[in-house]
Amino acid sequence: MKALVTYYSETGNTEKLARAIYEAIHIEKTFLPVQDVKVFEGYDIIFVGFPVHAHSVPAKLIPFFRGLPNGQNIALFCTHGSLRGGQLPKQALEHAIGLATRAKILGTFGVRGKADIKVIDALMKQAEHRAWAEEAQGAHEHPNEMDLADGREFARGVIAKIAG
Repeated sequence: MKALVTYYSETGNTEKLARAIYEAIHIEKTFLPVQDVKVFEGYDIIFVGFPVHAHSVPAKLIPFFRGLPNGQNIALFCTHGSLRGGQLPKQALEHAIGLATRAKILGTFGVRGKADIKVIDALMKQAEHRAWAEEAQGAHEHPNEMDLADGREFARGVIAKIAG
């Protein structure tokens, strides 16, 4: 069995989670930023990570998701400033699933990640975004070790589904 763990990260949060996922799986594996992935063939599972941008997938990842081959097993993970289980990260994961229509989704996972303070400050000035910006201030110590442990458990669970 062979896995690819790939990610897009701007602040390092998603890369940190990707490394925890990579370290948790004990099969043949490759670790690459999304922009360095050239082929999808040969992988039994592809873990794809991204930061949530405005409750969505970053625009740079849309071609990646649309290019996934028919039937490719994938597992999605994301980092975000929202509370875990919140509506905004759920919408982002749903967006990713909608983009990867040809792939087979084996699981999704999300954890909090420190948001860029400049983004938080800008959104604090906009009434419609203030609640999220206040919530994101509490994510400054994430992803923490508990988040990463949960990510490792997620990865092991996905591998168990395939091996099962």
